[in-house]
Amino acid sequence: FGFVVSEAGSACTWAVNSGENRLTPWRNDPLTDLPGEALYLRDEETGVVWSPTPMPCGPEAACLVRHGAGYSIFENHSHGLAQQLRMFAAPDSPVKIVHLRLENLWDRQRRVTATYYIEWVLGTNRDVNQSYIIPDFDPIRHALLASNRYSMEFGERIAFLAANKKPHGVTADRAEFLGRMGSVRAPAALRRIGLASKVTPGLDPCAALQLHIDLAPGQTEEIFFLVGEGANREDSLTLISRYQTPGQVEAVWEAVQLHWDKILDQLAVETPDPGMNLILNRWMLYQTLACRVWGRTALYQSSGAFGFRDQLQDVMALLHARPDLARAQILSAAAHQFDAGDVLHWWNPPSGKGVRTRFSDDLLWLPYVTAEYVQVTGDKAILQEQIPFLKGAPLGDSEDERYNLYQPDSEPHTLYEHCRRAIQKGATIGVHGLPLMGSGDWNDGMNLVGIEGRGESIWLGWFLHTTLMRFAELCLLMGDDPQPYRQKAEALAASLETHAWDGDRYLRAFYDDGARMGSNTSDECRIDSIAQSWAVLSGAADPERATQAMETVHQILVQQEDQMILLFTPPFDKTIHDPGYIKGYAPGVRENGGQYTHAATWVVWAFAKLGQGGRAEALFRLLNPVYHAESPEQVAHYKVEPYVIAADVYGAAPHTGSGGWTWYTGSAGWMYRLGIEAILGISKVGNKLKVDPCIPKIWPGFKATYCFGTACYQINVENPEHVNRGIEQVLLDGKVMRDNLVPLQDDGQDHEVNIVMGPGMGVREYTEPF
Repeated sequence: FGFVVSEAGSACTWAVNSGENRLTPWRNDPLTDLPGEALYLRDEETGVVWSPTPMPCGPEAACLVRHGAGYSIFENHSHGLAQQLRMFAAPDSPVKIVHLRLENLWDRQRRVTATYYIEWVLGTNRDVNQSYIIPDFDPIRHALLASNRYSMEFGERIAFLAANKKPHGVTADRAEFLGRMGSVRAPAALRRIGLASKVTPGLDPCAALQLHIDLAPGQTEEIFFLVGEGANREDSLTLISRYQTPGQVEAVWEAVQLHWDKILDQLAVETPDPGMNLILNRWMLYQTLACRVWGRTALYQSSGAFGFRDQLQDVMALLHARPDLARAQILSAAAHQFDAGDVLHWWNPPSGKGVRTRFSDDLLWLPYVTAEYVQVTGDKAILQEQIPFLKGAPLGDSEDERYNLYQPDSEPHTLYEHCRRAIQKGATIGVHGLPLMGSGDWNDGMNLVGIEGRGESIWLGWFLHTTLMRFAELCLLMGDDPQPYRQKAEALAASLETHAWDGDRYLRAFYDDGARMGSNTSDECRIDSIAQSWAVLSGAADPERATQAMETVHQILVQQEDQMILLFTPPFDKTIHDPGYIKGYAPGVRENGGQYTHAATWVVWAFAKLGQGGRAEALFRLLNPVYHAESPEQVAHYKVEPYVIAADVYGAAPHTGSGGWTWYTGSAGWMYRLGIEAILGISKVGNKLKVDPCIPKIWPGFKATYCFGTACYQINVENPEHVNRGIEQVLLDGKVMRDNLVPLQDDGQDHEVNIVMGPGMGVREYTEPF
């Protein structure tokens, strides 16, 4: 359960699935931003109507808007009233609280009417579902209810709008509230006294509650509205009663703060870069967890579905703060894998309906992320967890994908076996000894490169090599022979060096007809960043070639003036080789030659792995949204929020340097890991902490606080010799750690970790496991 709210105050609330069971509309219209939920205030003396938020009819007075972890607050002074509106959701219940505080600033008695209005959806979109919505009213709890019995998955659920006091008026008729040809900017019902109290099926459904507020001079009163949905009528009425209890709302507000602080304060850093501090402390992790893992929706994009590769990558950023969520996602992903080894590209909860495809990388993220999880947490038992495969006929020769509800097999298998089958299915070999592209690798838009079954992916080759080597380590834990996987990795590395090198870069792919993509002789897409960055990250490439490839990336794809790192260039436009639907994007937009930030973080990580700390930190700063909004001119040009990462930044005039969509992007988790793990070098190996930074030489050091259960480790890193990388000494509570690792103990104590950098160990070779 959750909601999205914009700076204008418009909101979309959902329960269970943010795409399939929206309670109120998600409009994806940043220009008009017309809300499907609105709070109105009316001065009963003058009849003036306004909203305490900028939309739909905010006052001319300035409005202070604050977004934090789990809440948004709107404040303004207008019409003789100090107004504060808080929106937040209960952390343990499907209830949103809209809490209004009014203070009378005038020296005379005031009467104000507060009206909360919502348009019911109870499905994916309002137009399809409105004729099936049945309204109801509970007189005991003074609550408007609504259900959609025609919903296959959510038909028993009951949505509600309630308040903390008896309403003055109600209606469930949108036409009555807005009026004929009316709008949310000027509802007809607020130009007259009272509401018609229509709660009848067959009308244009909505819910509106009116409350009267009487204020003496200087007096303050607080009211609140509840929006939510229970599993059934009884559950909804129980929730309403619970949260109508005096004092309960303030208790929930405090619980929200504690809930998020416990997660987001597990790891805090203090570096010489204030923008890095701002983005790494709380915001990137909050974006990843709230938006990607739990909500799977945002203002610009809304899904509700789990992507197989998407959320597996996201949860790697949670391995310090919430490893339990990472574990659960790994097991959930395995439950959406077929016995042949391939997987659902995405699926929708709660039913699990999803799409089976020929994407070539999805399935490989399961062993990759599982290996990362086991290494970080030391939880070997996850490999023995029993999960059934899905049953279903394989895709036919003419089928690229199939959407269906697939049933689980009766016989479960270990997670280890799921990973093994993923590799068995995914370790394909084409004519050059490289893995087949399928209907797309990481870049979904390149869906025609290998559609005939012969095209090969160089990026996938590097990624597969990494996955094979990581899975070999899991084999050792399970008592199996790792050599077959290591031998496959070695053969793959040899094929990559033989066929993929192009003088100063690695190719991106081979088309079905053998034509090369990503070559310096290509007409379009002459260099693609991910084929270069993963040559380094995999540790499989020839060191000199990999270093040269990254220099080519820096020369061609890093756009310092525009603060961008392009995915590839030139964009697809007129090439006779059709790569797929990526060509349908305008040149320089999204994956088609703009900055796709997900891939840009891999570029920076590769430079850090090469030991180039100064360059890595400078490029992290280049990507950091904080530094895209340092002046009013930059704010106007960048256009999107400067405190969360944008999925893409446009790379073509006149929008060069403007942000695309924000919040709902996997680049948030990778940006967090890039700063914490690749640059600051903070990682965990079982119950030991490793700090191996790659920072600018000019940095004197940095500090960090790492919480492990009830224990707190204060980390102080000093760089007296001004090196990029290298550890001279690690002290834990004054004791030298011979292996440079800090043992972690959940002992409720505060510990002091002092780390001295120096040239003693020199710059590590980038072939060290990533």
